[in-house]
Amino acid sequence: MQDTHLSDLKFSSLNLHPNLLKGVSDAGFEYCTPIQALALPLALDGKDVAGQAQTGTGKTAAFLLATMQRLILDDEKNATAMDDTVSAEAAGTEVAAAEDDTDQGEAKPETSAKKNQLINASGKKDLKAIRSLILAPTRELAIQIHKDAVQLGKNTDLKLGLAYGGTGYESQRATIEAGVDILIGTPGRVIDYFKQGVFHLNNVQVAVMDEADRMFDLGFITDIRYLLRRMPEPKTRLNLLFSATLSFRVDELAYEHMNAPQPVKVESEMVVQRIEEIAYYPAQNEKISLLINLLKQGDRDRALVFINTKHEAAKIFDWLEANELKAAILSGDVPQDRREKLLKRFHDGIVDILVATDVAARGLHIPDVSHVYNYDLPQEAEDYVHRTGRTARAGASGNAVSFICEKYAYSMMDIEAFIGHALPVKPIDEALLVPPENKPAFRERKPRDTRSRQGSRSRPDDPSRSAGKPQRRGNVSSAPREELSERPAPPTRNYDDVDFQMDKPMIKPAVNPKDIEDSKFVAPPSKHSIRFGEIPAIG
Repeated sequence: MQDTHLSDLKFSSLNLHPNLLKGVSDAGFEYCTPIQALALPLALDGKDVAGQAQTGTGKTAAFLLATMQRLILDDEKNATAMDDTVSAEAAGTEVAAAEDDTDQGEAKPETSAKKNQLINASGKKDLKAIRSLILAPTRELAIQIHKDAVQLGKNTDLKLGLAYGGTGYESQRATIEAGVDILIGTPGRVIDYFKQGVFHLNNVQVAVMDEADRMFDLGFITDIRYLLRRMPEPKTRLNLLFSATLSFRVDELAYEHMNAPQPVKVESEMVVQRIEEIAYYPAQNEKISLLINLLKQGDRDRALVFINTKHEAAKIFDWLEANELKAAILSGDVPQDRREKLLKRFHDGIVDILVATDVAARGLHIPDVSHVYNYDLPQEAEDYVHRTGRTARAGASGNAVSFICEKYAYSMMDIEAFIGHALPVKPIDEALLVPPENKPAFRERKPRDTRSRQGSRSRPDDPSRSAGKPQRRGNVSSAPREELSERPAPPTRNYDDVDFQMDKPMIKPAVNPKDIEDSKFVAPPSKHSIRFGEIPAIG
């Protein structure tokens, strides 16, 4: 065994197809990881597997190799059966033709038609039939699975398809319409193509659900069940489910849509022992200084900074940019094409700090991530494991630094209960709290259009409407300040005026009752009032 994170089981000792073994060897794999050593023998034997292991432990390679093995062996089995059938039909046709030669000198027309029908059936392929469906909760995870599938299956004839939202709608559809054996995608885009009839699920032989617990968190469980119920019965296909946690919800899904799955579990201690965890107790206003000073230390390579909200992520990014730290920001509202470019820049080392929300906590396999900073503690205990799983991948070591501030300190007890140990707390050196030299520059926002409805109806290109009039935006005039200062001041009252005398009463006297008696009252309204309708008579 070459590394402590690997098992003693070699891939060469498994009954893998030679083409798959060559792909594994080209990828540089020799020994299986613990989850691969437990799950692969069962899956290659045709048994359903429900595996639990943290990210970065080799789950993707486990279900990809099992899926490809099943499809390759099925192809060879069908090819052998087809050759035997065609040979038998050809032999029967020759015998029938020899008998006909003795009688009529030509073959029977129904025998020739049957032979032609077999040739057409063997030569025609149903392009809409996919043979394996692999579902992932996020776009990044689907892309990563497809990338690994291309590498492991490059020596096979299996065709791969990718379906995820945000970009490439027509190109993805064209690839699937051309015919694919393995379709990898997110539930939303997969269902979209399925309802349009781009493919069907009648011939699915392998169904894979990766990060099943995340499927529940993102609300995909209804879509998952929709697809699984349109596949053949669970006992006729291979079903593989992998998750970081096998909760009761995940167990229920496995019980309903799998055929007696074999539970496989890799303890989290095998991964956590390679991560050095540190926790600080800063105040909310000290977190920026602490983060920047930690990032400027020279003992890191690539770093991931996790924030709970995208607004706070934008704020942190501005601070890092102002202090000459090469960073990029990744959140849920970033378009997919731009997201892929950002991840490529981070992967290539153009930027070495990625500020991200939990959208990046799963599905990202980026090598040499030495530090993960929980600027905000996650509100779900499971997300702490997924965040820290971005480092210490493939046997490497890593660091997980958490800031326990007064805003998110309530999550601490749940996190420690979930991981089974207390986070080691380190005192904050005063040098780490020195304020940054530079503050982020204020970014001007585009002025909001506050024009009134009446102003918006007028045509701005009509010079006759605005000739000689200052342009207004809302209730504020946009005329130059000089014009406003030249306007005459409003008239003021001259208190020396003769008409204004202080001895005159300021309040008029009350009305004389005699004037009321002598006054004439106005006649009452008619019995019908426009506003109140019929007025009832009184007295």
